[in-house]
Amino acid sequence: MSDHLPLCVTCGTQYARPRADCPVCEDERQYVPREGQRWTDLATLRAGEYTGRVEQQGPGLVGIGSRPSFGIGQRALLVRAETGNVLWDCAGYLDDDLVASVRDLGGITAIAISHPHYYTTMVEWSHAFDVPVILHENDRQWVARPDPAIEFWNGRTHQLADGLTLLNLGVHFAGGTVLHWRDGEQGAGALLSGDIVQVIPDRTHVGFMYSYPNLIPERPDVVREAARLLEPYSFEAVYGAWWDAVVPSGGGEVVQRSARRYLDMVGATR
Repeated sequence: MSDHLPLCVTCGTQYARPRADCPVCEDERQYVPREGQRWTDLATLRAGEYTGRVEQQGPGLVGIGSRPSFGIGQRALLVRAETGNVLWDCAGYLDDDLVASVRDLGGITAIAISHPHYYTTMVEWSHAFDVPVILHENDRQWVARPDPAIEFWNGRTHQLADGLTLLNLGVHFAGGTVLHWRDGEQGAGALLSGDIVQVIPDRTHVGFMYSYPNLIPERPDVVREAARLLEPYSFEAVYGAWWDAVVPSGGGEVVQRSARRYLDMVGATR
């Protein structure tokens, strides 16, 4: 592992070399804390109080993160598909015990990530399991540590494997992507959404935002197109970016209903 490469404390992005700024945090979809830019590295985290966290999140879905949470605090999801395990999104913390735990669950065949806020230590994860990282071409500019393992795709859909489809909704980031797992929820289908489609406290709806910390709403045309792209896909549950952030049932209708409500509230008719 590249123990001493700089990690942004606020967002968890790992950079290829030391620098004074974090472009991810300076973008209006994130923020630099009032106390200023701060840095750490994996060696420092592992020498402190951090440990890996691995917990079941749903049928065939295992959450992977850390205690305490690091950076933005998202957890990744290990999708235990028949075609091979896929890591959806990425958690910033990684150590040998966490690698061993994931190997015990069958390892990883590929990594796919929803948007740049969760790129974090993706190259570390890729090297640990010798697998590719699949990202949307529209977010290429946000890759902070280029690596030959990173593979870019373009367009609106990309088939990772049988029953595993990436959909570029363009919400939050131009490359903002969700993963549809046809066989999830015992065949009823699952949508793994990161915070491209945000699971909110009211599980009867989901949210769409351009910037979450700065409360900038997503553009109506983007939300309308996202709903259109998702409409043909069946899914019972929606799994967001946080521990236990799950819409357990009726996920497809929840997303469509939420898009209609959003467009109504911002005064944009469908």
